[in-house]
Amino acid sequence: MKRLAMDELIEWKNSKYRKPLILKGARQVGKTWLLKEFARTQYVNIAYFNFDENPEYKSFFETTKDVERILQNLMMASNQSIDQKKPENTLIVFDEIQECPNALGTLKYFHENTPHYHVACAGSLLGLALNKPVSFPVGKVDFMEINPMSFGEFLLANGDENLVKYLSSISEIEAIPEAFFRPLNEKQKMYFVTGGMPEAVKTWTQERDSSLVERVLSNILNAYQLDFAKHLEPKEFPKISMVWRSIPSQLARENKKFIYRVVKEGARAREYEDAIQWLEDANLISRVFRGTAPRLPLAAYDDLSAFKIYMADVGLLRRLSLLAPSAFAEGDRLFFEFNGALTENYILQSLNNVFEAKPRYWTSKDSRYEIDFLLQIENDIFPIEVKAGTNVASASLRKFKELYSDEIKLRLRYSLNNLKLDGDILNIPLFLVDQTEEIVKLALNKI
Repeated sequence: MKRLAMDELIEWKNSKYRKPLILKGARQVGKTWLLKEFARTQYVNIAYFNFDENPEYKSFFETTKDVERILQNLMMASNQSIDQKKPENTLIVFDEIQECPNALGTLKYFHENTPHYHVACAGSLLGLALNKPVSFPVGKVDFMEINPMSFGEFLLANGDENLVKYLSSISEIEAIPEAFFRPLNEKQKMYFVTGGMPEAVKTWTQERDSSLVERVLSNILNAYQLDFAKHLEPKEFPKISMVWRSIPSQLARENKKFIYRVVKEGARAREYEDAIQWLEDANLISRVFRGTAPRLPLAAYDDLSAFKIYMADVGLLRRLSLLAPSAFAEGDRLFFEFNGALTENYILQSLNNVFEAKPRYWTSKDSRYEIDFLLQIENDIFPIEVKAGTNVASASLRKFKELYSDEIKLRLRYSLNNLKLDGDILNIPLFLVDQTEEIVKLALNKI
């Protein structure tokens, strides 16, 4: 399988400003595989140290900050080697580094005293550890976010390089030929079944057995539940578990704003805010706040009392919702299920993969009109409507233009319809979401 993050890793390796690298992301999105593949293809050697599998390694960081001494101890304990004469030949990997906070602190000295070493770190719950560090090396490390595989990466894994090449070759706002449009729609449905978790994608591409995909996704969800129990105080575990299990119900509502009473009757925000934050820090959910106006910076107009919660991966959402893969064969049913929640989750998941600024959503003051997402691209903000079908009439997009005609250059709609620019409304097929930035630039140039 090919991960597009590999290009970023190569850029990091070759940068003269390289610092120790920390990979963030949810459990089982492929961080460890990516680092090992990076070492295999770009280095002569890898020195791999896992603090969860080998807790005894932690002691080497407790008594000294001397990098050379630490590495000597690690090499002797693990029987691994680091080329001292040519350190650039070895990638040093600290995996599950959240289990050793002192190792996080030591990254400062790798950067300051031994910058010739190439050090990369990963951890399944690293976002939580970074909030409670012993001594975090602020400004001394580089970060990289690893997300589930995108639709484009799914196509590559599935052997559809021709479709990927076509998507990247689009240079005009014009209808996509049926020879590409139809197969891309079919592959899109399958992506809704597998999602982007690497093991699920690998299982499908190798076995073509949806029942095996279901088992993989169930195992991942069970592993998350075990994380809840392992890393939480007993009194906090039920709250996080209830919030997690309520996500399909939250998204099934017409208005997908998070409602605490859906978690538990009589629940209050102050009781469950920590649970939501834990899931967010663990990269298991994305929280989308209500934006009160499409102005920069978007964060300045956040209504922090109103938000939606989506899952990190559309396949996991489908499995948690117990929606069977058989829906794949029932026309476009997958796109419509529980008020198009899978489709919205997919769009957000893809936008988070591409853009640094996190999307918001918008509602009018009387809540009669709602825009699914507000997206910032450079210094422009674009309203987004997500349609799970081909019926794309939208009173909300019309109302939004009435209110903010001076601020908005282009309105975006994702749907099952073909690529088309109709006035200032750009319809983007769902399978083109990864190419949003390029498509928007083409549309702006055209109008």
